[in-house]
Amino acid sequence: MIIASSIEKSYGPQILFEDVSFLINKGERVGLVGKNGTGKSTLFKMILGQENHDSGTLSTPKGYRIGALEQHIHFTRPTVLKECIEALPPEKQWDHYKAEIILSGLGFSEQDFQKDPTTFSGGFQVRINLCKALLADPNMLLLDEPTNYLDILSLRWLKDYLNKWPGEMMIITHDRDFMDKVTTHTLGLHRKQARKVKGGTIKFYELMIQEEETYELTRKNMENKRKEMQALIDRFRAKASKATMAQSRLKMMQKMGTMEKLDTEKNLGFRFNHLPCPGKTIMDVKNISFAYSNNSDENIFSDISFSIGKKDRIGIIGANGKGKSTLLNCLAGELTPNSGSIANHPTACLGHFGQTNIDRLEPSNQVLNEILRSNPSLSLQAAHSICGAMMFEGDLSKKKVSVLSGGERSRVLLGKIISHPTNLLLLDEPTHHLDVESIETLIEELNDYSGALVIVTHSELILKTLAKNLIIFHRGRAEYFHGGYEDFLEKVGWEGEPVAEKKIKTKINKKEARRLRALERQKAQAAEG
Repeated sequence: MIIASSIEKSYGPQILFEDVSFLINKGERVGLVGKNGTGKSTLFKMILGQENHDSGTLSTPKGYRIGALEQHIHFTRPTVLKECIEALPPEKQWDHYKAEIILSGLGFSEQDFQKDPTTFSGGFQVRINLCKALLADPNMLLLDEPTNYLDILSLRWLKDYLNKWPGEMMIITHDRDFMDKVTTHTLGLHRKQARKVKGGTIKFYELMIQEEETYELTRKNMENKRKEMQALIDRFRAKASKATMAQSRLKMMQKMGTMEKLDTEKNLGFRFNHLPCPGKTIMDVKNISFAYSNNSDENIFSDISFSIGKKDRIGIIGANGKGKSTLLNCLAGELTPNSGSIANHPTACLGHFGQTNIDRLEPSNQVLNEILRSNPSLSLQAAHSICGAMMFEGDLSKKKVSVLSGGERSRVLLGKIISHPTNLLLLDEPTHHLDVESIETLIEELNDYSGALVIVTHSELILKTLAKNLIIFHRGRAEYFHGGYEDFLEKVGWEGEPVAEKKIKTKINKKEARRLRALERQKAQAAEG
């Protein structure tokens, strides 16, 4: 249980929290939402005692233990299993089986248990930290972006595990679908304050919009009354017989006070630029195989064939490290298959979002220059317009790439893609650093895109919303699947999971995908008055 009362926090002239108060009750699992930069991670640090607040109080019951997913990597034991067992409470140090269950759920094999934890990739080292946080058995668990380095199988396992979590929990994640499935309440940081509601993110945003619309309506009514009173005061002030009335109205107006107009919050807003393709097929892939050596026994994928129609929507899914990004890089021309062929339609124009492209952003360039560099024929006005759509308005377009956050760099790369026409988008985890509102915008625009889409993602929300067919890396191979993600779960399923006996009607249509975006538009309109 946590009680926050009148918390204030500033960094110089920037006010982060202003009279923030909330209560986390016993057994509540709370999703913490808010735009990037609203203080979600800062609030976690305050709860953990790693960051001070300027005023107010944060209190917990005596002996209340708070555990968290550590963002820093520091291992002291020789094996993965021993490192994780170290996190168990003293009275449960014997419970090796629990550690093995969690490690398996997070994607570690039995052979991995005995390996040196420092030899794993950064993503798997974060998974070790996540295992330690779950094993520590605290009263309250704080998870800051636990889904970032998990593949779709680990995400499904973690969702089930957290739903059985016996204590309290607070979670930050850009995966709205995951958050809504593991939480009982939503705590939103909005306009420097906090608001908690019972239910998921949709309910929270609906409530915020209703309250802001009511506020704006009240403010406009008050403004109109003030104008009417001021007109009467101005008319009667010069007349001796009406001076008393004018003075009375002046006092009434002063007692009314004022209501400040709400600032318009910036949101991602853009459209992909489509180049029509006259052919039915935009890319034809025949029997391609790839290995980082000439040894076919080391192939990451072998003899995979498929065609991409000009309006296809294909999701590439599977566990991490199996070759999803490698396949996408082959399609983008970043890598050359060891065998087989990839033939593009003569009018094919690709837009590629991947880690290689983010790494190629010129650190010394301003955002505006980086957009112009992607399309030399772009006018300065058009480049500024793209910067604004990517939330780099005015002087923000002059920020250098070197000082940008991961989310900001992702927006720059999206800006480079929309700066020229495309008819095939190849996207590798495009939502990784974006906040919930930006992800909703991206999903809507991808839904409306007139070209073809191939996307690597671990988000089941995106797969259910966008993918009509799949390329699945599982059971030691890659294969093309004719059907969407729900069809795959019903007919095939993930290895080790039972295949659904009947199809669960959870598919999200365009109406549902647009819902949060519509709420954001309402909020912006209410703020603009």
